[in-house]
Amino acid sequence: MPNTKLPLRKQIAYAAGMMGWSTMTNVIFVMLPYFYLAPAKSGLVPLIPQLMIFGLFNIMSVVLTSGRVIDVFYDPFLASLSDKSENQKGRRIPFMLRAIIPTVLFCSLTFYPMLQTESAHNALWIALTLACFLMSATTYIIPYNALLPELTTTASEKIKLSSWQQIGFVLGIILSALVNNFANLIQQYFTVPNRINALQYTIWSLCIFAGIAMLIPVLFIDEKKYSSSKPSHTPMWPAIVATFKNRNFKYYLIADFSYYMALSIISSGLLFFITVLVDLDRSEGGIFMGTMVLVSVLFYPLINFLSVRFGKKPIVLFSFLLLALIFMAIYFLGKFNLSPHAQVYTLVLCAAFPLASLGILPNAILADIAQDDAEQTGENREGMFFAVKYLFVKLGQTIGMALFAFLTVYGIKPGNDFGLRLNGVCGFVLCMLAFMAFTRFRELKPKREA
Repeated sequence: MPNTKLPLRKQIAYAAGMMGWSTMTNVIFVMLPYFYLAPAKSGLVPLIPQLMIFGLFNIMSVVLTSGRVIDVFYDPFLASLSDKSENQKGRRIPFMLRAIIPTVLFCSLTFYPMLQTESAHNALWIALTLACFLMSATTYIIPYNALLPELTTTASEKIKLSSWQQIGFVLGIILSALVNNFANLIQQYFTVPNRINALQYTIWSLCIFAGIAMLIPVLFIDEKKYSSSKPSHTPMWPAIVATFKNRNFKYYLIADFSYYMALSIISSGLLFFITVLVDLDRSEGGIFMGTMVLVSVLFYPLINFLSVRFGKKPIVLFSFLLLALIFMAIYFLGKFNLSPHAQVYTLVLCAAFPLASLGILPNAILADIAQDDAEQTGENREGMFFAVKYLFVKLGQTIGMALFAFLTVYGIKPGNDFGLRLNGVCGFVLCMLAFMAFTRFRELKPKREA
């Protein structure tokens, strides 16, 4: 149990860290395919060739998935170090501090290709910088999320802190979605004629801002004061095995993996869906994304109320079903008897509720699982639970991005857009898989308020 209840200003400081790493990870997911594959009207040139490997996968999809091989080993290793840490300043904060500068550096360098023309050398550069970025970000994200169950005790506290986390996350989404808008301003007011340079300056600025945000919880949260968790003494491999033995966690993991794979398809394809399927300007992507996440914030009080009244599981299941329908609508985007703006805004507004609920509730659910496991076993392995979760989140995100990149082979241009529409079908299937897996989840009884 925490020594001192976390006050509101500290909860906001904690959420700032989420905004920081959300900004950089979403810059990668939103901009990487757009930057290197360059759709029509982007002002960019393709930097990676659409060559096929073994006749099945294009270079971009292979590069994006290859970086996750390192995560399979690094994530549980980092979690084990954090869980067993006896640092006087805490088990989590010291790791977070060390991760900030390399995360900022490698996120920015990912958008500095070796050659300003279509080349396989650029694919190698992405593979290197992206792997370094993912390792750096992991060093921050796993300890950061492991703090959630350590800073809270009751179900309502977890949901409240998760809500603040999600606000940070959606602010990061908004900032990442506005990269093209910021680049437009740089070109207009700083006389930068080259579009690639304008995007690079924008990404550097956002990464530095995100790094400062990541520093806020490190500076303003005294881990020893607000958390009394003790180091785990379970070696890494037994800790991994014990984590996977948790029945609830396995079904949670399948659903979470499927959801993030589907979400990555939306993030990677957003600018393509807007510019190709409905023929709108690229700068409107940030407006649509911003509208969706801001409307989702309006649902936070309702989700907090409903989760206390009816439990978290029914809300999560409903959200998966609604998101599945939205994905299926993407397949028909541009073919409805509505204006382009009406079509996109309809999907955006419908997606706001599942974006809110699936942003707030999963972390609160996992915090419940980790806390219940600690009570049952006597071992505090919060870091390992969140490490495994985020390993599968990153796998889902990367495979989703790779799937999007692979399907671009089947058409990403006006009049030849079947590859983009297939992403809608894939997202529908993934959301239905998440729904079916989560039906097997047994919701834990909420802990009574103190």
